[in-house]
Amino acid sequence: MNGPTLHEPPAPASWRIALPHTAAAVPVARALVRTALAELKHAADSDTAELLTAELVANAVEHTAGTGPIELVVELLPSGCQVEVHDPDPAPPGDLTVPHLFGPPDPWQEHGRGLLLIRTLSSSCGHRPTESGKAVWFRLPAVPPQRRYV
Repeated sequence: MNGPTLHEPPAPASWRIALPHTAAAVPVARALVRTALAELKHAADSDTAELLTAELVANAVEHTAGTGPIELVVELLPSGCQVEVHDPDPAPPGDLTVPHLFGPPDPWQEHGRGLLLIRTLSSSCGHRPTESGKAVWFRLPAVPPQRRYV
């Protein structure tokens, strides 16, 4: 048989971009996620995806040494989206998968809530080693059309 059959889900679309190891990477990453999700009929919630992407990129910039680029990978899946941020530091990210490793965030501090947001707002999240460091990722489910804001 030539070509996909009707019951097969479409192949996922994906984007991969190197970002500077500076705070300037955050708005670029948000814009890429917003643009990618705008292309889908039943996309994940763009606002949540942008927020969580900004947290991952900001953490990679702030908590990894060096000046080499970090990498953003956005995959659009039939069931939603997955966003990964690759950085050169092999150490796992703080309390992403083990809540309250360092205690609850101090409500008076500016920092300390990013990983909590990722754990709370994503359908799943985690990290994995890569050849050059690690990838930290989250997934969001597709939002039905009646629940999406235009």
